[in-house]
Amino acid sequence: MRGLADATIEQVEALRALTEMLVGVERSINGLQAARDGILALGSRLAVEVAAQAAHPDGADLSVRTVAAEFAAALRASDRTVQRRMADAVWIVERFPRLWGAWGAGQVTAQQARVIAEAGAHLEDEADRDAFSARMIAFAESEAPNRVARMARRAAEEFQPHTLADRHEDARERRRVWVRDAPDGMAELGLLGPAALVHGVFDRLTTMATTTQAGDDPTDLRTIAQSRADLALDLLLTGAPAGHDDPDGTLVAIVPTVAITVPVMTLLGRKTAPAELDGRTPIDLATARRLAGAASGWDRILTHPVTGTVLAVDRYRPNAELRRHLRARDQRCRFPGCGYPPAECDIDHHRDAAMGGETSASNLGHLCRRHHVLKHQSAWHVEARGDGLYAWTSPTGRVYIDRPPPSNTVTFAEGSTDAPF
Repeated sequence: MRGLADATIEQVEALRALTEMLVGVERSINGLQAARDGILALGSRLAVEVAAQAAHPDGADLSVRTVAAEFAAALRASDRTVQRRMADAVWIVERFPRLWGAWGAGQVTAQQARVIAEAGAHLEDEADRDAFSARMIAFAESEAPNRVARMARRAAEEFQPHTLADRHEDARERRRVWVRDAPDGMAELGLLGPAALVHGVFDRLTTMATTTQAGDDPTDLRTIAQSRADLALDLLLTGAPAGHDDPDGTLVAIVPTVAITVPVMTLLGRKTAPAELDGRTPIDLATARRLAGAASGWDRILTHPVTGTVLAVDRYRPNAELRRHLRARDQRCRFPGCGYPPAECDIDHHRDAAMGGETSASNLGHLCRRHHVLKHQSAWHVEARGDGLYAWTSPTGRVYIDRPPPSNTVTFAEGSTDAPF
């Protein structure tokens, strides 16, 4: 069976009914989860009220512990875990009441609510948090949490009372490396540092891993993830990929690549709209300007002044313009809910080239290998509807719309004709 392509009408109808049931159950679960957080927040508020009546200096903490212990004993859970959940619940219920209400109504999921609240964690003004929540609720109703998280980080910048540059300087003070032991003789190595550097490290490791797998060694059965881990340890322990490189030093010659999008007026110092790293997270302008100044060439992305649709991409040193256009437009795999970046995707023809499909922006888009295979070898179908919009039709006939992420020039420039570089 090729992905339900040979399914009977009855089997397709059964899948449609199961999908509808799953959506309904998921909505109910989200409503109950929101209600549970409401109860936990009320418990925390009760503890604060009781503590206000106590004369003991540690009364507030002891009161919260007491309530958490009561809840935990009834739920057969750890009181430390329950106390953490109470704190998380208060954060959303009291600081983001509109978001909590949307969660309870099934407009957003628990995971979406948490990534939105996390992105808006530094918003101190109540009106700003409310406006931020309203914008993100509307966006989240048709997007997966990974895409919501990226957009939330971008949108939160509009309401931040302090510039990203100031906050970045403070955040750099928290850079660190840590080790966490894991079962079976394993351990995790974590690193917190400037986003441009960390993404550059990951890109170099990925390119190295891909290069080693493209070699002629049939005994190397490692996955890309395993190769990344081996190379990272090799580099950190020896300073070079000594255990992986060939005699020509192919891996040593690999340099990291990161994509930065910054409105040209910001680059020139006339505006303060933040730069963005790989369509993932805002970065400080000083870093963006340094990277732009050191780049051998820039992609100029011309966008619609209102919708942000990518209209054209060119380069001061022209080369592979179409690939750059698609990368700027798509920013990730174009299957609904997928967040794989273009570097880890295939460029797919909507209508096969073998069937006369054009090699043009209107007939091309990024799909990760998983969804590329799904498109060609299952009953899923995709239709390009212009301006980069995809309409995916599932085996049951449900249609899911995937739009390319809006350019960061739209969110911040509000109709400006600035072109990001």
